[in-house]
Amino acid sequence: MSAPSASPSASRATPLSLQQRLQRAYRLAVVCLLGFFSGLPLALTAQAMQGWLSAEGLDIATIGFLSLVGMPYTFKFLWAPLMDRFELRWLGRRRAWMVITQLGLAGALWALAATSPAAATRAFALLALLVAFLSASQDVVIDAYRTDLLLPAERGLGASLNVMGYRLAMILSGGIAFIWVDAAQGGGWSWPDVYRLMAALMALGALCSALLLPRLRQAAQPQSVARHDIGGFIAVVAAVALGFVLTDQVIAPAVQALLAPLWAGSSLAATLQRKWTDLLVLLAGIALTLPLAAWAARAARFETLLGGLRDYFSQRGAVALLVFIVFYKLSDAFALSLMTPFLLQAMHFGSAEVGVAQKVFGMWLSIGGALLAGTLMLRIGLWRALMLFGVLQGLGNLGFWWLASVGAGHLGSVTVPAFDWVLVRLAHGVEVDGGLLLVVGIENITSGMGTAAFLALLMSLCTQRFTATQFALLSAFASVGRVWVGPLAGVVAEAIGWPSFFVLAGLLVLPALALLLYLRPSILALEVPAAAAK
Repeated sequence: MSAPSASPSASRATPLSLQQRLQRAYRLAVVCLLGFFSGLPLALTAQAMQGWLSAEGLDIATIGFLSLVGMPYTFKFLWAPLMDRFELRWLGRRRAWMVITQLGLAGALWALAATSPAAATRAFALLALLVAFLSASQDVVIDAYRTDLLLPAERGLGASLNVMGYRLAMILSGGIAFIWVDAAQGGGWSWPDVYRLMAALMALGALCSALLLPRLRQAAQPQSVARHDIGGFIAVVAAVALGFVLTDQVIAPAVQALLAPLWAGSSLAATLQRKWTDLLVLLAGIALTLPLAAWAARAARFETLLGGLRDYFSQRGAVALLVFIVFYKLSDAFALSLMTPFLLQAMHFGSAEVGVAQKVFGMWLSIGGALLAGTLMLRIGLWRALMLFGVLQGLGNLGFWWLASVGAGHLGSVTVPAFDWVLVRLAHGVEVDGGLLLVVGIENITSGMGTAAFLALLMSLCTQRFTATQFALLSAFASVGRVWVGPLAGVVAEAIGWPSFFVLAGLLVLPALALLLYLRPSILALEVPAAAAK
């Protein structure tokens, strides 16, 4: 089953025939399924892995060090151009890479399940790094496949269904898995049992990718020289590694020496001084590494990467769109970066109470918000959706300002009774604060809506020839807030207190909304006429 042409003119033929409606439904179902397999491995190198390491009795320092295995998610744009340039045609465009990464994930997760994190920590860390690398690579090819598969009119609803599949996977591997291994609430599973199940699910994903996914149209023949692209990739990786070393060995000591006189006369606490220093070192390191990597790409003639960049920057408002991509989810990233310590340490909610609110109620409401967003985008278009959902995201984060200001207990509580749903069970009832449920629910609905519109925008900005390269680069910019905002958020929260912190988080949406007004003509040009969405 081949993907039809993605031209808007072809989509205007209304009403759609029964065959066209079935093809559209099939494409959207595939997007939801791929969203599930994309989200499944993420928690297995983050929350779930930390739970396993804690159960094995590893110290906090080791657990913190092992959190670095998630770095491939940040740097996946380095090898994404190779997945654009080289195609394994035996399964068609994109699908072969998908099958390879999913089979690799199945094998790596199975091997991880057979490795003791306490007795073989180094081997465990290397396998976890391999899982993260394969998972990030799977994300690259799934993002590209989804963008190439969907017609422009389908991208809003497709983004919503992708978020739905992704969040369902996160509920399974990052939420339900914790209940399975809980001695009191769960079914007596071990963490290796969980990882073996996830390996089996990834093998099932490879089977689905090989047999069920529609074939894409072949892209134009690559214009670049293969050895230039391979050499360019090696050069860019070397430049990033050099930037890391220079940051650690040169920039960090220099920043510390420059700030030492300032800190000597300051009343700022020593812990906050270190955090501000680390933040400045990080920013200086990024300012050094990005130009260094760009120079290496040009010098080594990394043509697929350079071609993807030239194609993107030929668009109207390309630079302003990049800045908008950084800022649009920054409000959410800032507020959520410290959500766990806020709820557990500042508000003194119990861990079971927070888990039920976030993983049971919150995740499902996030899925509902994403589906609602997809439906609304069919009617109001991409630009209006981004504006409306951006405002709602900012207001949703202000709910935590209210909670921090008034405290717990103002809206009573809700008792969640024990249940057994085969996949997940709760052996004992849990009492959940009503205010916590309210603000978590509002935040998850608005965040889900914003995420769906944002994903639709990223898909609309990509060109089929360079989909993997461009989507990986755009999503790397989108992750700036989520990955790098933590150090600044911690400093600000300690300096101004929780209520003011969440007010600031809500206000951070204003730069994105101002940019959105400026970018209105550029984004309206990406939209599909309403007739095409029917």
